[in-house]
Amino acid sequence: MQQHTTGEQTTTTAEVRGLRILAADEDEAALHDTAAILRDLGHEVTEFAIGTAEVADAIAREDPDASVVVVHHDDEHALGLIDEIVSFSTGPVVALLDVEDPDFVREAADRGIHAYARPITADAVQSALEVAIRRHAEQTKLTEAVDQLESALERRAVIERAKGILMERHSADERAAFELLRAKARATNRSVLDLAQAVLDGHSLLPNTNGDER
Repeated sequence: MQQHTTGEQTTTTAEVRGLRILAADEDEAALHDTAAILRDLGHEVTEFAIGTAEVADAIAREDPDASVVVVHHDDEHALGLIDEIVSFSTGPVVALLDVEDPDFVREAADRGIHAYARPITADAVQSALEVAIRRHAEQTKLTEAVDQLESALERRAVIERAKGILMERHSADERAAFELLRAKARATNRSVLDLAQAVLDGHSLLPNTNGDER
């Protein structure tokens, strides 16, 4: 464990090395300097002096673990790059600043960066990358948890609606309707959710005109 200081905070994290990093900057000379710092830190770097229109293709080709955007004088260009990278990349984004710029940092944070570093030194850049990787992982876990909860709620809603249909059509109470779903699921080697969806889609388990189940 090492302690690093970035422009936003001091943090203690395990070192992260060997990342595939996309580095973007409007200043080609400065871009080479940044790429050299990243390579010295043990990362694999692809450097692009590109406009916003080219970002999607670069992300698709490189599939980076993380991206860095170097900020000089053209804040709008840097923010545009951040917008595009956040939209197309699955990894975190780090902004590297020559000078302290709280307004830019706030705007960049709103657009999705995970960390920033100032000044652009090896220690600050490595620290920012470590913070970004950790935050991105935490966000991913949170997103997965939310997705799982939403999926569970959707499954429950399907079963509840199916039970309501069966209760009405069979003049059954809630427990009897669920037992009907579960018994049919076991008999046909299907899940209760699958049978419930079938009830909603095609009214499986509903009595036909002869009083038999379909």
